[in-house]
Amino acid sequence: MPSLTEPRTLFALAAILATAIAAWLTAGAEAGAIALVGAALAALIASPPPEDTPRIPAEPAGLPAPIDIADAIEAVFEPMLVVDTQRVAAANGAARALLGDHILGEDVRVAIRHPAAAERLLSPEDGAPGAPIHLVGLGTRDQRWEMRVRALSRETRIVHLSDRTGAHAADRIRVDFVANASHELRTPLASILGFIETLEDAADDPETRSRFLKVMDTEARRMQRLIDDLMSLSRIEAEKYRAPDHSIDLARLIGEVKDEIAALAPVRAADIVLDIDAVPPVRGDRVQLSQLLHNIIGNAMKYGRPGHPVTVGLRGAGTAMVRLAVRDVGEGIAPEHLPRLTERFYRVDSSRSRAAGGTGLGLAIVKHIVERHRGRLDIASTVGEGTTVTILLPTAPVADPIPGSVSS
Repeated sequence: MPSLTEPRTLFALAAILATAIAAWLTAGAEAGAIALVGAALAALIASPPPEDTPRIPAEPAGLPAPIDIADAIEAVFEPMLVVDTQRVAAANGAARALLGDHILGEDVRVAIRHPAAAERLLSPEDGAPGAPIHLVGLGTRDQRWEMRVRALSRETRIVHLSDRTGAHAADRIRVDFVANASHELRTPLASILGFIETLEDAADDPETRSRFLKVMDTEARRMQRLIDDLMSLSRIEAEKYRAPDHSIDLARLIGEVKDEIAALAPVRAADIVLDIDAVPPVRGDRVQLSQLLHNIIGNAMKYGRPGHPVTVGLRGAGTAMVRLAVRDVGEGIAPEHLPRLTERFYRVDSSRSRAAGGTGLGLAIVKHIVERHRGRLDIASTVGEGTTVTILLPTAPVADPIPGSVSS
């Protein structure tokens, strides 16, 4: 509503008053009063608002209010920057955490201190639009980022940084795995082929032929073990998201594994000492748990000192877990090697491992079996004393009693 003190309103009212008086003189008091009130209201309503009255622009029906771009990029969990005339106009929390709070207002080439980034930001039209730029060492030395730049206008661009460190590490693991597997298979294969060629020249020497055939048999069985372990690892990884649901008597399974080892190596198996308490069954896969026991007990026998005990202990651990521990007495493992023992093909002593018949996949298989069983693996070692492998496994759920049954 306009104010009654506005000049144009006062002039309008004066004119209306004069008109009303004239109407009253000619038509009577009642008609003059009606004319006065109606005209006054019309003048007040029709008069324009003052210039300093704020106006709210009408929004089209159904459309949201405009969103500030700084608020929009703040909702993105990866680093994003808005660049206006080569300076950082806005940066979300992830960008400030990576590059520092000081980047606001800085030249973007100074904010992102990387030669490849500076070249791309200096010439945004070069190359394919939106093509990613790979940045190594931004943030920390080992981090790898992918940078994309998109133009919003002639002077305004959005810079998006995507962390590719994990993907690069996975690719590197895959490449290393293929290279190591190829090397492990090539070595015995080359040995077999070499001895086959030698046998052709020593066909008339029974002693040489017998010795070479024995070596070839050893190498062929080594290849078979490696292939079996690779296939086993692949199967376990394929099933890792499906938890096993069988009830396994682990104490009984340990006894069976000991008997199997004793059938193959009776002298060394005599050093196995069982220290087993009564524990509830575990939830597991019988074949995989048997493989786990063969691997960790076999390692303890390989790297422990002959004639010294290999102790296999089984205890309860709380109300829902059991603790399996295999301890050997031997040279032990230096602390710097412990974090990498479950990596594929990692060996503390390659020559000794191969001489003992190891494939380099034993503990990697153990790790994946434990993960599939929703358990926990720990390896502790003291140089000169020995190594202990401890595994926690969840117990099998207790079956609900049948309704109406009577417990004895």
